[in-house]
Amino acid sequence: MNFSQDLGYVLAVFVGITLGMIGSGGSILSVPVLVYVMQVNPVLATAYSLFIVGSSALIGGIQKAIQKLVDFKKAVIFGIPTLISVFLTRKFLMPMLPDSIPLGDDFHLQKSVLIMLIFALVMIFAAVQMIRPRKIIQIENGEPLNYFYIVLEGIFIGLIAGFVGAGGGFLIIPALIFLAKTPMKMAVGTSLFIIAAQSLVGFIGDIQSGEIMDWTLLFIFTTGSVIGVFIGNSFGKKIAGEKLKRAFGWFVLAMGVYIIVKELSGS
Repeated sequence: MNFSQDLGYVLAVFVGITLGMIGSGGSILSVPVLVYVMQVNPVLATAYSLFIVGSSALIGGIQKAIQKLVDFKKAVIFGIPTLISVFLTRKFLMPMLPDSIPLGDDFHLQKSVLIMLIFALVMIFAAVQMIRPRKIIQIENGEPLNYFYIVLEGIFIGLIAGFVGAGGGFLIIPALIFLAKTPMKMAVGTSLFIIAAQSLVGFIGDIQSGEIMDWTLLFIFTTGSVIGVFIGNSFGKKIAGEKLKRAFGWFVLAMGVYIIVKELSGS
């Protein structure tokens, strides 16, 4: 075990803390840690991230369910199209992409670079959502759900999650609030179950595609992340969530810009 791997395992705990405290952001940290700290290939890192975030989110979701902060009906309605989308993306779309994508006579874009660039754009979008003050809306009991938009949003989130290995909590939570008319605390708990299901199903698609996994690295990193989830849940009861989310958003924004600069410069 070398220093970079040791550092990566320490940062795994921070990944779980973030997920436990704000219900999203785990994959936004896990993929850069795996790629830039632990030197994992970006394509494989997205697969690892699905397992890590899925397992950690499942633990966090169970804790929220014990606190009666999970709407399982909405998790199923929102989760089914997301599961199908993420599985098909990991099983068929990702293997179909060539390692080198021609964009002109003299320019080829590497698949690994494309993944990291799209991931960076997702990070920047997520950062903006975290930094922007969230509108407080009143949820009326019995208010009708827009099933068409819920399914459409689920398919889109599954596609993004499958391609970049992100759980999509920053997209799922607003969708649950505004489309599925879910109170904020219930939306966080429900999103954890959706993230867990879609991430683990996406990972199954990778296993069936024949990806060679470093199971030792994966299980140690996941264990650290799960420990972090328990710590994050404990901290989340004492720290104002919105202030924490904005601070984390600025960090994610800086990371996203850094990844774009790094990948385009080829350094």
